[in-house]
Amino acid sequence: MSKRVTKTPATGQKQQRAATESVEEAIRRRAYELHLERGGAHGRDVDDWLQAERESPARNQSPATRAKRKP
Repeated sequence: MSKRVTKTPATGQKQQRAATESVEEAIRRRAYELHLERGGAHGRDVDDWLQAERESPARNQSPATRAKRKP
């Protein structure tokens, strides 16, 4: 008799949260790069963040898809 291993909802939620956090961190890094590319001038933080979100390919994927792609 073989044991069936099923993913508990808590495990799935942890993976989803980790995937979401890694996407947010990538966006944060890119927004900071954009800030530096502009010479570090203040007052455009929202513009930098929105641009980084638009450039993020992971933004258009579901959290489940992102979690599956993680090594």
